[in-house]
Amino acid sequence: MPDDRPDGAYAPDQQNPDTPVYDRPTGGWGSLEGITRTIPAARPSAVAAKILKDLNKPGGVMCSSCAWAKPAKPNTFEFCENGAKATLWELDRRRADAAFFADHPVSELRSWHDHDLETTGRLTEPLRYDPETDRYVAVEWDEVFATIGQELRAMDPQEAVFYASGHAGLEASYLYALFARAMGHQNLPQSSNMCHETTSVNLLNYIGTPVGTCTLEDFDHCDAIFFFGQNTGSNSPRFLHNLQDAAERGCRIVTFNPLRERGLIEFANPASVKDMALGNSTEISEKYYQVRPGGDVAVLAGMMKCVLEAEDAAPGTVLDRDFIDTQTDGFDDTVAAVRAADWAEIEHHSGLPRAMIEEAAGIYMSSERAIGIYGMGLTQHVNGWLNLGMLCNLFLMRGNVGRKGTGISPVRGHSNVQGQRTVGVGEKSAHMPGDKLAELFGITPPDQEGLNAVHACEAMLEGRVKAMISLGGNLVRALPDRERMERAWSDLPLTVNIATKLNRSHLAPGKTAFLLPCLGRTDEDVQEGGPQAVSMEDTMSHIVASIGHAQPPGPQVMSETAIVARMAEVTLDPNPRLKWREWTANYDLIRELIAQTFPDDFSGFNERLFEPGGFYRGNPAREWNWKTDTGRAHFTAPTTLSALGLPPEGEDVMTLVTLRSNDQFNTTIYGFSDRLRGLSDREVVLISPQEMERLELAEGQEVSLVCAVEDGIEHTAAGLKVTAYDLPPGTLAGYYPELNGLVPLSYHEKNSQTPAYKGVPVRILAA
Repeated sequence: MPDDRPDGAYAPDQQNPDTPVYDRPTGGWGSLEGITRTIPAARPSAVAAKILKDLNKPGGVMCSSCAWAKPAKPNTFEFCENGAKATLWELDRRRADAAFFADHPVSELRSWHDHDLETTGRLTEPLRYDPETDRYVAVEWDEVFATIGQELRAMDPQEAVFYASGHAGLEASYLYALFARAMGHQNLPQSSNMCHETTSVNLLNYIGTPVGTCTLEDFDHCDAIFFFGQNTGSNSPRFLHNLQDAAERGCRIVTFNPLRERGLIEFANPASVKDMALGNSTEISEKYYQVRPGGDVAVLAGMMKCVLEAEDAAPGTVLDRDFIDTQTDGFDDTVAAVRAADWAEIEHHSGLPRAMIEEAAGIYMSSERAIGIYGMGLTQHVNGWLNLGMLCNLFLMRGNVGRKGTGISPVRGHSNVQGQRTVGVGEKSAHMPGDKLAELFGITPPDQEGLNAVHACEAMLEGRVKAMISLGGNLVRALPDRERMERAWSDLPLTVNIATKLNRSHLAPGKTAFLLPCLGRTDEDVQEGGPQAVSMEDTMSHIVASIGHAQPPGPQVMSETAIVARMAEVTLDPNPRLKWREWTANYDLIRELIAQTFPDDFSGFNERLFEPGGFYRGNPAREWNWKTDTGRAHFTAPTTLSALGLPPEGEDVMTLVTLRSNDQFNTTIYGFSDRLRGLSDREVVLISPQEMERLELAEGQEVSLVCAVEDGIEHTAAGLKVTAYDLPPGTLAGYYPELNGLVPLSYHEKNSQTPAYKGVPVRILAA
């Protein structure tokens, strides 16, 4: 990869005029048009208008899309384009029932696009895979549970894996975590393993908390916000309301990202009469720098050098020495490593000239209160640990953690991915206190640490896993090394998928395989004890209640809580303290158990359940109570200036960044347009015009990508169209999950095993 930008290349803080661009603001009329296009595809029920009106408000449904916070004083319309699409998608009136599967063998469905699988509609009855006819066929619930119980009881507990997506509420998630441990294992991988596990593992080491330190109130008081690798416009659009307010009161927003994402450039509020009628919009980022993939370490090292140089010039005026001396350790070693970093290397790895990094550092130093925001562009790297450590370093230098208007804030993806971990869904003993489980239920929880997603997949390939239970999600499609994993899934003795709609993971059935329909967030959940509410945790650590209002898609559809409880009941030996049926009848009883198991976080759970905006479960780092091994926040000395695990070597090796479009949520594809990037095709590889010329590629040319990691396995993706786009040199981009197969299972973040989807070394081969 060349060290410098080719002659005639665009500056890394300007739009390349020769590439596609969406030239309208994020939000505005474009957002409404995007929602409108989803309506005929999803064919939602008549209750949709009521649910949307009350979405993310007390007494309403909490959005099943992202985990952004729910304000205590909501807007008239407290939903975004993504949330509306997710809601309409779940309210689909079409039905994927036994008659549908009778007409479509699994081998045929494998040829369908992910989008088309989900447009078959809601699942309505329990199904069992019949290998003789290659079809899912209807089965009675009693047979489902009897068979699952028989299969699980017959195996060593360590041979079972219980996966959870971020959809299920705290109630079902708690029972799921309890079920696994009562069975005798902690193999509880979760969707966080695919995205923000780098945060859960490494932030805990640095500042003693596995989650972000900010609340919504902080965005009303910050002077500057720094974004690293997060695309708000596509992934958490309601956040744009807070950013608009911050920008309009003078908060300075600086963004580092390989792509120029419209959501962090310009926003028009669809709920604002002024913005909609007059065509008004707000500039979000004052400065926007297109950093090279993996270059955040270098950027942060450069900014730290600027801070140190300013302190040298005016001692006692830039660093918060009192905070550093009383609240942190490792500062001197970190300073020595940063001072030793060479500016030429910093510019090379970041792709930014020194003047731009100094400009960003100047904004940081001029701000009394700053917030650091990041997404998977920071976490999905082999050296994601260092990305995060360097971000913490920069903010610790000036005491920008724990004060009003300051903090480090990851923006989590799925609606309850953070909450599931809080109530015990995780592979470590620390995720659920064994002494409490023994006291409450008389069980001896396992002391053997469990398997996360990558480790479970490795065990599956080695034949050490016999059962995969999936509480929601589309794990096979979300994983790296997809082709190998699809084959391994089909060799499993037992697979169970609990889902609302058909997806590609369901098309890799094990030898005994069930597809079980569950209630969605929008559906009424009526149990023996009456209507039930479920709860979840947002990205700001607030617990909120959700009440569904739609008629379930069929009489045989069960709640996730009920399905988990029935599986546990038929698998485990009788225990009078494990009251699965009572808990299913009344979710208040489950919340009481959560409060008893995690009293510091959930005291008075039921009494606080319906607080507007949710109740805050607290964060020790906000109080400078550092739950680390030394009782202090840790500075981290950089060992390299790149987050890439395998820096590109040779002119033909490029770095691939995988993307999500604004017309998808995780692996759910609502449509094929990526409006906010000016694109309309997903089978593409994006590359700058200068790199196209250098590699002698033509617009629309069909190519293949081949992974440059040497692991003895060929990882390829074929049939991609070359498309000119505004990207840094040496960078390619393409869509997730289509390009997951290019990523080896072994190519992941060092400490958390999060797949390195944002920094994959690849070669382009002409067709």
